[in-house]
Order: sequence, then structure tokens, then C-alpha cells
Amino acid sequence: MAGEATKRDYSLLGESGRTAVETGLAAAEWYHTDIARKEMKALMQRSDDQAIRDTALWLGSMVIFAALGVYFWGSWIAVPFFLAYGVLYGSASDSRWHECGHGTAFKTRWMNDAVYQIACFMIMRNPVTWRWSHARHHTDTVIVGRDPEIAVMRPPDLFRLVLNFFGILDAWHAVIDMVRNSAGIISAAEKTFIPEMEQPKAIRIARIWLAIYIVTIALAVYMGSILPLMLIGLPRLYGAWHHVLTGLLQHGGLADNVIDHRLNSRTVYMNPVSRFIYWNMNYHVEHHMFPMVPYHALPKLHAMIKHDLPAPNPSIWSGYREMIPAFLRQLRNEDYFLKRELPATARPYREEFHAELAPAAQ
Repeated sequence: MAGEATKRDYSLLGESGRTAVETGLAAAEWYHTDIARKEMKALMQRSDDQAIRDTALWLGSMVIFAALGVYFWGSWIAVPFFLAYGVLYGSASDSRWHECGHGTAFKTRWMNDAVYQIACFMIMRNPVTWRWSHARHHTDTVIVGRDPEIAVMRPPDLFRLVLNFFGILDAWHAVIDMVRNSAGIISAAEKTFIPEMEQPKAIRIARIWLAIYIVTIALAVYMGSILPLMLIGLPRLYGAWHHVLTGLLQHGGLADNVIDHRLNSRTVYMNPVSRFIYWNMNYHVEHHMFPMVPYHALPKLHAMIKHDLPAPNPSIWSGYREMIPAFLRQLRNEDYFLKRELPATARPYREEFHAELAPAAQ
């Protein structure tokens, strides 16, 4: 593409955010595939049964792997058990806070709230901050200067992406945020999406978490062993790789500043184990179009609307095969993006609107 690349300001207090508001991108009306009201009502039906089963399997497996890891501590036999425990702690928790934050996993509200709090602690995301952050993410998905959850900015920082597979930067920033919040400080960026009346809750939870981590560290020092930290804290690092592996596929390399999720989100077919860890968030176009559809109904939703969506990537590997070259091209031209092709049965994109706001793909 000829011409100088557009410079993006990802700060929630910057010029790009102000431009998004002025041009109507902020809180815009998004495209949705047409679904009959009766069918949508059936899809949105919540049930405790499947979520209880999946949560019992998740937490029960964690207890078993942790017990075996502790039992074999000091031996190489403990390694595979802690690796499995780490993925369930540091990756499966990512999808659990997400789905329970939407309030759709369980029919019973307190169950959603309980799992949400547990998973938020594991993934080190303040449950107050991230509830409101994620609401903004859905309102302004990949709108530069508005969406606080853009995982890959342009041009992409590839070194940062690699570090995040080990949770290093995310966990470090989470610790900084926790300490800052526990000191009673809510950042200017956080104030743009957390209502004032909710801010004391974020501070209180940060203080509780900080106390838990201090006790865990003190216990490790007292025992002269990192074993307590292998159970609380460190799994956020060594178990992060799966949620990063799958999470980058959600929007990586696709369009920004558009109001059609078919352009900025990616659906990927995955193996059953990854789908369990990820709680079906691989159906990501579908989730963004209809965020109140429970995770267990997303495959059915996909089957109903796939005629109107880009073809899913057939595997994680397929997604990375297209995404990594896009990241490399964005190093040279941050305006480059992958444009999703629609099937002949789909309603077309609103080209006249998107052409003004997002440069054409190359």
C-alpha cells in the first residue's frame, strides 16, 4: 500500500480514542447475522448441569494433579503433574473468568460469581477491573483507543508475544496493578471504564489477594521450598502458554476500527482437549456477535450461522500459518491486515463504512 502508515495511539486517554468517539466507532451498532427470535431464545437458555460437570472436572483434575505433584515432589515424576496442573490453573482459568463474567456458564448466579472469583485469582485479573474492561471490549472490539484488551498492537511487539507464552509480562503487570490498587490507587485509564462506585471493590479485592500472596511467599520461605508457590502463583507463569496460544487467534492479524465481527474476529476448529481448556471460545466470531449465548451452545450457534461467516480455520496450526506472516508484514506497514473472505451465501460487509475507517488489506 502506498503512503505513510497510520499511527495508532492505543492509550485509552489518547487521540485515537477521541477520534473513535467523533467518528461514531465508539459504542457503534454492530453487524449481526439474522436469527429467528425463537431460535435465539433457545440458544440463550442457561443450565447449571453442563457447567457443574465441566467445573467439577476442571477443579477435580487440578486437585488430583496437585496431589500427585506434591507426592512426587523432588522427583522428575512430579514434572508432568505440575505441567498439567499449570495449564488448568494458568490457562483454563482464563476462559472460566471470561464465561462466568458474562454470567452465562451457569443458570444460578452465585455459581457464576463463585467460579468467576476463583478463576480471576488464578489468572491474576482483578474481578472488578476486568468485568468492566471486558464489557468495553465487547462494546468497542478492537477499536483503537477504546478497547483495553487488544492483545497485539500494531506494529506488533514480537518479543513481548514470546514472553507472554510464559506469562512473564502479563503477570508482572498484574502484580504492579495489584500493589497499586491495594494502595488505594485507581489509574486514570481504569477510571475510563470502572464506575466510581465500583472502584472501592477493586481496591478491597487487591488487598485480599496481596495478603494471600504474602502468606504463600512467607510459607515458602519458612519451608525452604518453592512448593507452595508451585501451587499458588507460579502456575500463572508456567501454565500460561495455552491461553496465549489460543487467545492470540481471537483477533490477531485481522482488521481494527471496524464494526463487523466477521472482519476482526476469527473462528478456529480445535481438538476436544483445547476446546475444554478454552471453553469453546474458539468460536470467537459467534461469541462476539452473540455474547449472551452460553459456551456449550456455541457449536450449535456456529452451525446455524456459518453460511454468513468467513470459513473457520481448520486448526490452530492453520490459524498461525496465516497470522504470523501478517504480524511480520505489520512490522513494515502497520496498516496491513488480513481481510476475511465471505461465502457466497453471506450478507456483504458494509464496505462503504469500513473503507473510510480501515485501510484495504494487501
